[in-house]
Amino acid sequence: MNFCRQHGVKVQSRNAKPVVLLPADNKMIGDHRFHAVGHKYVNAVVAAMDALPLLIPSLGDESDIAALLEVADGILLPGAVSNVHPAHFDQAVHNPALPLDPGRDGLTLRLIRAAVEAGIPLLGICRGFQEINVAYGGSLYQAVHETAGMADHREPADQPLDVQYGQIHPVNVVAGGLLARITGCATFRVNSLHGQGIDRLGAGLVAEAYAPDGLVEAISVEQAKNFALAVQWHPEWKVLETPAYLAIFRAFAEACRAHAGERLPG
Repeated sequence: MNFCRQHGVKVQSRNAKPVVLLPADNKMIGDHRFHAVGHKYVNAVVAAMDALPLLIPSLGDESDIAALLEVADGILLPGAVSNVHPAHFDQAVHNPALPLDPGRDGLTLRLIRAAVEAGIPLLGICRGFQEINVAYGGSLYQAVHETAGMADHREPADQPLDVQYGQIHPVNVVAGGLLARITGCATFRVNSLHGQGIDRLGAGLVAEAYAPDGLVEAISVEQAKNFALAVQWHPEWKVLETPAYLAIFRAFAEACRAHAGERLPG
């Protein structure tokens, strides 16, 4: 990232790539704690957006949110193995064997609304989709597959990655919505690798697509000043080979570049 200093103020150069923040997970690798983001998300930011990914750890206090927003041209909330802690939507833990990441919750649930209010483009994927719903007061099914009338949306964990991330079911896109405008599609097929999903939709959020069983698969923030979209599936997977997935990242990239341009002098 190229910067110059004019009168003591850091200014992004006009030819710099937009900076996309990716909140990191807290992981134990061996005996040590790491802050980590999956390669596929970082690669999608580089390959599909021509942007600069910046991984951010879940450390710090409330004042750090403003500092992060100062450098962000966009924010991508990636998927994760962990789930949002159900205490954030007034439920007890349904399955104690499933991983949680309260550190990431502490960062993203504060960052989401602040980013939307600041007009910073936001894209949520899988856990990020669920985080946005919870940040706006919504709730989650902790086990979609145990919910009456719902299908099992989990991946076959004993199969190769190409099978796990294969396009397994269609989504029905809401006509006239943001996702419909981005993709130009009324329906397309997606992968499915999640045990949890949206139960009660958060206040001010709009459903953009549904699975055949009626589960919400995409949402947008109704009154957002800028791009604010989230999907339950994984469009980062083979993004350059899948037109609907690529369209989502390209629209996000366009919004990030526009926001970066608005912050430049002159």
